[in-house]
Amino acid sequence: MKTTVTTSVGGRQITLETGRLAKQADGAALVSCGSNIVLVTAVSSREETKLDYFPLMVEYQEKFYATGKIPGGYFKREGKPTTDAVLTARLIDRPIRPKFPEGYRNETQVVATVLSADGAFPIEILASLGASAALHVSDIPFDGPTAAVQVARVDGQLVANPTPQQVERSDLDFVVAGTRQGILMVEGQSKFVSEADAMAALRFGHQSLLPLLNAQDELREKTGSKPKRPFAATKIDEGFRKEAESFLASAIQKAMKIPEKLERAAAIDRAMNEAKVKWVGAEGATGKESTADASMQAVRAKDLATLAEEIKYKTARAMILDGGVRLDGRDLKTVRPIACEVGILPRAHGSGLFTRGETQVLGTVTLGTGDDEQMVDALLGTVKRRFMLHYNFPPYSVGEVGRFGGQGRREIGHGNLAERALKFSLPEHEKFPYTIRIVSEVFESNGSSSMGTVCSGTLALLDAGVPVKANVAGIAMGLIKEGDRVAVLTDILGDEDHLGDMDFKVAGTTQGITAVQMDIKIDSVNFQVMETALQQARDGRLHILNEMEKVMKVPRGHISEFAPRIETIRINPDKIREVIGPGGKMIRSITEATGVKIEIEDDGQIHVASSDPEATKKAISMINEIVAEAEVGKVYHGKVVKITDFGAFVEILPNTQGLLHISEIAHERLRAVTDVLTEGDQLDVKVLDIDRAGRIKLSRKAILAKDS
Repeated sequence: MKTTVTTSVGGRQITLETGRLAKQADGAALVSCGSNIVLVTAVSSREETKLDYFPLMVEYQEKFYATGKIPGGYFKREGKPTTDAVLTARLIDRPIRPKFPEGYRNETQVVATVLSADGAFPIEILASLGASAALHVSDIPFDGPTAAVQVARVDGQLVANPTPQQVERSDLDFVVAGTRQGILMVEGQSKFVSEADAMAALRFGHQSLLPLLNAQDELREKTGSKPKRPFAATKIDEGFRKEAESFLASAIQKAMKIPEKLERAAAIDRAMNEAKVKWVGAEGATGKESTADASMQAVRAKDLATLAEEIKYKTARAMILDGGVRLDGRDLKTVRPIACEVGILPRAHGSGLFTRGETQVLGTVTLGTGDDEQMVDALLGTVKRRFMLHYNFPPYSVGEVGRFGGQGRREIGHGNLAERALKFSLPEHEKFPYTIRIVSEVFESNGSSSMGTVCSGTLALLDAGVPVKANVAGIAMGLIKEGDRVAVLTDILGDEDHLGDMDFKVAGTTQGITAVQMDIKIDSVNFQVMETALQQARDGRLHILNEMEKVMKVPRGHISEFAPRIETIRINPDKIREVIGPGGKMIRSITEATGVKIEIEDDGQIHVASSDPEATKKAISMINEIVAEAEVGKVYHGKVVKITDFGAFVEILPNTQGLLHISEIAHERLRAVTDVLTEGDQLDVKVLDIDRAGRIKLSRKAILAKDS
C-alpha cells in the first residue's frame, strides 16, 4: 500500500513515498522535491557470507531520460558510472555503513536511480535520504535513520540545499550527514574560511537535517514498523578464545610497540603463523597434515584473525588513552618527520615529492591549452573541466601484490578531495589561461595519502610556475573514544585509521580551510570533539606548510621550457567572426601558417599557444591585421580591388576598404581612373575621413610630391 510523508528543508518541500514501486525489494523509497525524483531500493541477503568484512554495495544510476536527453557516444545508452556518479555513491554509502550492526556479513545492496532531475535541487541529498528511508522501513538490521543536507554560505548567510546558482556564489559548500545525536559524515570545500565558520556551517547542517529524520520515523510508523531481522554476531567458542588469547596477546602487544609499519606487521604475522600451526595445522586451512575437520580448520583460522584484530584494537587504544603514546611512539599532536623536494622530473612541467613518515607522494603538473580541457557528457549537460587531479594508489605502496586496471572508488574519492582542496588556490583562467592536470603517484602509504597528494600537488604547482593564490597543505585527524575518555590524534597512521573511530581530513592555507572530509565508525561525533579536531588540524597544517615552504615558498618566475606559451590579446567581440572567417577559413590559415593553437572566448579574448615564441608573435600579428580598424591621418599600403567611373576601392586592411575618389588620385586632373590605376595595383594611401556610417575616404595625392 502506498504511504507518503512530506516535510520541508530550506523552504522546499520534500516527499517520501513507499509501497508503490519496487515492492519485491526488502525496502524501497521514492524521494521527490519538485521535478527531482529518485528511487532508492535496499536488499540484503538472508545468508551470511564467509567474508571478514561487511559487503555493502551502493550503486547510483543516472538515467539520461531524467532530463529529457539521449546519451552521447556510439551506443546511445548509459555506460559505466561517471566520476560524479561514483562520488555520489560514496556520499550515500558513508553515512549508512556505520549504522549496521557489528559483525553483519550479509551481502547488502542499495541502488539509487535518478528518474527525473531539473538541476534545481541537489539530487545526491535526495538519494542519500532515500537510502536511509529504504533501509529504515525494511526488515534489514539497520540502526537508522540517517539524513544529509547540503550547506552553502551565500552572501554571508547559510543556506540549506542551495540551488546551483547559489552554490556558484557561495564561499562554502559542505554536505553534512548525521543522526539526532551528532554528525556521521562531512564532505565539502570552501574558499579559505575559518575554523569557526566551518563549525557554524556544521551546526547549521545538523539542525537542518533533523526534519528529515522525523519524516523517516513517521514513514516507518505509517507502514507498520516492520520488525528487524534478528541478528547476532557469530561468537567464538569461549574455551578457544581464552586459550588463543593467552597464546597471542603477549606477542601482539609487544609487536604493537614496534614503530615501523612493516616490522610491526611482520611480527604480528609471525605470531599468527605460530597460532595457525597450533590450531589449524602446518599446511594452513587445507588441513593436509591435520586430523581436524576442514570446516573446523576454516572456522579456527577465521577466529584467530578475529582475535588478532581484537587484541590489536584494544592494545592500540589502551596505549593512547592510558599512556598518551601512539604506535610509532609519538604523542597525540606531533606530526611525523617531513621531507620535500621539487623539480625532480626534467620533462614534467612541474614536480614535487612530499614525504611524511612512511607516506610518500609524487605530484606532477602538466600545463595544456583549451584543446586539453575535459568534456564530460553529464546528466544536466556538457561540462568543461580546466583543472583535473588524478590520484593513483598502486598496491606496492603498501607492500602488497595486486591487479592493475581502472581506478576504484577509493582512488576517485581521494583524487576528488585533493582536487577540491587545491582548486580555490589556482589563479583565474583570465590571468593564467592554461588547462592544468595534476597527477598524484603514491609511492608509500601509511596514513592519509590524500593529504600527501594535496601537499605534493602544491609543491608541483609552485615548481611549474603556476601563480597560486596561496600554498595549501592537508592533514588527517583521528579519534579514540571509550565512554567519556576521548583522544584526538594529529596526522594519523594507517593502523590508527583502521583501529580508531574517526578519519577527519582537513586541507587549507594559512588563511583558512579549503576542503574537509570526515567519516566515523561510531554512532556520531559531537561538536566539542569536532572543534578540538579542527583546532589541532590547523596547528598541524601550519606546521606542514612551514616545512614545505622551507623548500619552495613562491612560484617560479617562469614556466617550463617544455610547456606551451600562451599569449592573450583582446579584440572587439564584433570582430570574432572576421578572425574565424567563413567556415573557419581564416583561423585555419593562421594555424597552418604558424603551427600555433588558438582559443577564442566569447568576450573577445584570444589565447595563442605555442612553444615557439616567434610563431606566437607572427600569429598575433596576423590576428591584429584582421581586426585592425582604419585611423584618420594614417597611411596604409593597399590594393585596388574595384574600379568605377568615379574612383577606385582600395583594401587597406583585411576586410576593410575605402574609396579613393578620382579627384584624390593625382594632383593633375584625370580623364579616367584607368589612366593611372588598374585592379590589383598596390599603392600607398592616406585616410582623410571616416563618416558615421563607417565609410572611409582615401587620398593618394595627399602623400605625392607636387610638381613645381
